[in-house]
Amino acid sequence: MSAAESTLTPTGYISHHLTFLQKPISTGDFWVLHVDTIAVSILLGVISLGFLWWVVRDATSGVPSRRQAFVELAIEFIDNQVKGIFHGDRHSFVAPAALTVFVWVLMMNAMDFLPVDWMALFYTHVLGQHTFRGVPTADVNTTFALALAVWFLMIFYSIKVKGLGGWVHELFCSPFGKHPLLWPANLLLNIIEYLSKPLSHSLRLYGNMYAGEIIFLLLGVWAATGLAGTVFGALLGAGWAIFHILIVVLQAFIFMMLTVVYLSMAHESH
Repeated sequence: MSAAESTLTPTGYISHHLTFLQKPISTGDFWVLHVDTIAVSILLGVISLGFLWWVVRDATSGVPSRRQAFVELAIEFIDNQVKGIFHGDRHSFVAPAALTVFVWVLMMNAMDFLPVDWMALFYTHVLGQHTFRGVPTADVNTTFALALAVWFLMIFYSIKVKGLGGWVHELFCSPFGKHPLLWPANLLLNIIEYLSKPLSHSLRLYGNMYAGEIIFLLLGVWAATGLAGTVFGALLGAGWAIFHILIVVLQAFIFMMLTVVYLSMAHESH
């Protein structure tokens, strides 16, 4: 904890670490860019895709290197998951999209492992920023943006595969039947289903990562209360970090699987 942060109350300390680096783009506070979220997301996206490109560029058909074997295992695992859900040409878009989503979300989630106080020192002394959040998926804007991108892709493929008429017909005639009296109920149910998908898709990831960030901050506050707090805070922090590995990977996997499920549903007719 820095000298400035040591003078804060526990509430002030947590609030300080949960404050975004913001840039208003309109009068008032309605349109605001979270510069830290955007910058870290882009950086991690470049690193993720750059790492995969680096491995693929040096890939050989003989004995693979350790990094090539690791990437091949990851690709095969994701491809098998997609194959069990999506029964079309998965290699044209769905499997590569699933791999991209999984790796990118995993990298963004993994930023939660960096010690918050060390990162605060880095942001302050290197970047010159006193407010900066380094976990993009703990920002609801990130998870909503990802979920909405998947949602628009789902609608796009629904119209592409079924045609505009077929998609509209499905909205009005599924799941209860084609009778005109059932059209309002069908449409209402489908609208609720369409609206709930991006909500559940985004909030599940955001809630888990935000809660993990809060717990790390609470342990940081405890560690600053004295010698006993430092010892117990360090022990509990290490235990929570180990458990958080499961959460980080699991949430990236769930987000990827829901992406595949929604794209698979777009290719199916009811």
